[in-house]
Amino acid sequence: MTSRFIIFLFILFSIDSFSQGLMEDKLKPTRQDSLRGSITPEREWWDLTYYHLDIKVEPDKKHISGSNIVGYKVLKSNKTMQIDLQEPMKITSVTSNGKKLKFNREGNAYFIQLKKKQKKNDINYLKINYEGFPKEAIRAPWDGGLSWAKDENDNHFIATSCQGLGASVWWPNKDHMYDEVDSMLISVNVPKDLVNVSNGRLRSIEEFGETKTYNWFVSNPINNYGVNINIGDYLMFSEVYDGEKGDLDMIYYVLRDNFERAKSHFIDAIKMMEAFEYWFGPYPFYEDSFKIVEVPYLGMEHQSSITYGNKYMKGYKGMDLSRTGWGLKFDYIIIHEAGHEWFANNITYKDIADMWVHESFTTYSENLFLDYHFGKEASSDYVIGTRASVQNRSPIIGKYGVNQRGSDLYSKGANILHTLRQISQDDEKWRQILRGLNKEFYHKTVTTKEIEDYISENMKYDLSTFFDQYLRDYRIPTLEYFIIDGFLNFRWVNVVKNFKMPIEMMVDGNEIFIEANTDYKKIAIKGSEVKINKDYYVYSKKK
Repeated sequence: MTSRFIIFLFILFSIDSFSQGLMEDKLKPTRQDSLRGSITPEREWWDLTYYHLDIKVEPDKKHISGSNIVGYKVLKSNKTMQIDLQEPMKITSVTSNGKKLKFNREGNAYFIQLKKKQKKNDINYLKINYEGFPKEAIRAPWDGGLSWAKDENDNHFIATSCQGLGASVWWPNKDHMYDEVDSMLISVNVPKDLVNVSNGRLRSIEEFGETKTYNWFVSNPINNYGVNINIGDYLMFSEVYDGEKGDLDMIYYVLRDNFERAKSHFIDAIKMMEAFEYWFGPYPFYEDSFKIVEVPYLGMEHQSSITYGNKYMKGYKGMDLSRTGWGLKFDYIIIHEAGHEWFANNITYKDIADMWVHESFTTYSENLFLDYHFGKEASSDYVIGTRASVQNRSPIIGKYGVNQRGSDLYSKGANILHTLRQISQDDEKWRQILRGLNKEFYHKTVTTKEIEDYISENMKYDLSTFFDQYLRDYRIPTLEYFIIDGFLNFRWVNVVKNFKMPIEMMVDGNEIFIEANTDYKKIAIKGSEVKINKDYYVYSKKK
């Protein structure tokens, strides 16, 4: 085995082993895991309506200070509110209607004691002041936090990344995915020679002597980790895409030295939008624009401002993750992170245990991009090629309520969806299911069951055991078969109880479609050479 191939496999496994502070399988859940990962009584009684994050970033000190105004709707009466902010950051004061509120801290969770009576359906506000030196990301985006870097001209180059770890690593918020804020103003004060880019639309720039404040407004619901700040010596260029919902502003912020290179390289962005609007439906955030922002790490799916650090190369850091050649036809980071606008930012998991909804569909979007621009065979070759990274050691779904994701979310998840496309036996039906998901769950948080039920209902096929097998088990179904007296005998083994799944195969060059379960069935055939359709993510065994 060559050293290059070993490195390649390491990269593949690293992608599917992303952690960012998530609880590992081998560890027993702690009180902090539950406070972070569950809908606590101090969270469930109120619904987020608005944030105004107003901060000053001091690059030389690696320090952040400021406030977050939290608007919320009362669902039921309570006096205690949980707000999250991770050490070493600290909340310095909380006020409501000009009155200071008492609070106590338990690790990364703050419990605020409210004075005003909380009446159902009331909209209330409180202001949280905070400061500190946020956790520095050592290997962003895998470990998360703040990236404090310098560009080649020695200018500060700063960005946030915090999926899994949580947005509370750098700002105080209700840090659970089930509740998205309806809208948000992000105000970021930086040294005057730098630019801040955040989510949404730039409303204004205010000058204050040696600093500037950039005010960005997000008009769509947004999850916590999707909020970002990106600070650097940026230049901007833009174009307008004629999309399904009209004109879409596509805006690009890149380092000054990369301006000309980016103008030619980012052609993949328009190509991406064409493909994904075809497969998934309209881009979900027309009101907030679409942006690509250069950062000092690889990239992340921050809503309406995806981040980019693939160094203007095709593939993943110049490599083809499928080892077929097709992965070098596009810039992996542009396509993958943009795919998250539909799956992660539009459709968002309620619990990180269901993170496959984000990563599996988005990894699958890579081969749909190829399908749109290069054809179905290219798409198939690519997704099948990525199976080399699948480990099949534990289920895709993690443990609920403790901030724990599953495993094999990326390539295995994409191959599961590719298999479902085959089961549908109708590419247009499958496309409408993908578009329907983004319409049915538009700007919503979801559970795995909701996704399962929607696909099963619209596929018009009971997929309950299929999902139990591929999401809650880690084994790959094996079609066991033998031929005797002109009959093909077959059944599924290595599967969950009552598993069933149709499958296509070739018998001496003739295509047949069979319905198999855990009991032996047989059909009459003419021939002896059996070949399973490679597009199904299954194994086979001839007895």
